[in-house]
Amino acid sequence: MQSNARTSLFWTWIALGTMLIWAYLPTMANLFDEWMHVPQYSHGFLVPVFSAYLLMQRKETHFGMGQSMPWIAFPVMLVALVCRVISGWIAFPWLDGFSLLVFLTGASLLYGGMKFLRYTWPAIAFLFFMIPLPHRVEVMTGSTLQTLATHSSTFFLQVLGQPALSEGNTILVQEHKLEVANACSGLRMMMTFAAFCFAAVLLIDRTRLEKALILASCIPIAMITNVFRIVGTGMAYLYLGPTSGISETIHDLYGWLMMPIGLGLLMFELWILRNLLLTPTPRKTR
Repeated sequence: MQSNARTSLFWTWIALGTMLIWAYLPTMANLFDEWMHVPQYSHGFLVPVFSAYLLMQRKETHFGMGQSMPWIAFPVMLVALVCRVISGWIAFPWLDGFSLLVFLTGASLLYGGMKFLRYTWPAIAFLFFMIPLPHRVEVMTGSTLQTLATHSSTFFLQVLGQPALSEGNTILVQEHKLEVANACSGLRMMMTFAAFCFAAVLLIDRTRLEKALILASCIPIAMITNVFRIVGTGMAYLYLGPTSGISETIHDLYGWLMMPIGLGLLMFELWILRNLLLTPTPRKTR
């Protein structure tokens, strides 16, 4: 009897998994298209892989299988269904992608209750980074970052002794005009480093203060690396000329260097926090 129950449960979950894949296949196709053609979301290919890695890493700290909680799981899955309906009604793709995370939360509760959800929640939460931002949020964030990048780069060019002025999203340096386009706003780096910082928080064993500082650092790290690229490109244009093939090569090289520089800054931050925030040792009693 017990063997028949396990077999029945196995095929039940196979059926649910098949239905989940069939239901969300158009959603995943849309996400795949965004990852392929929108540069700031190209990291989306790695997000599901890293989520699976998180599940494997947490096997050593498995919270155990709890009792199924269908009275909570089914309402959560119903919320996911409502999100999908609203998404199709108002043409809001972000809500459709977010409903997948809600559904996986409900599935975890149905499979093993709160104990199993405590095991799966980091992997489910990390999947958030594979979902493109809503268009309005993306435009507003990109515009703000673009303005900040323009003014910050102008300031550092002035520090380097160049007569730089900002006019809108254009930097005027001598007779040259350096356009800070939308692609140079730093949104791509911010999204990528937000994923990196969140992954670091999930993997390292640090205090809550340290983890909060690491999460908050994704924005300044993205801005610093982006300003580095713009200033380096501006200096190359000044000394090599905007029509030089070498200056274009340097522009592309700075783009490739943004990732290792940002990762280096993140590692440097982790080193500072490890040496700055010390765990107090208990006093010896006489």
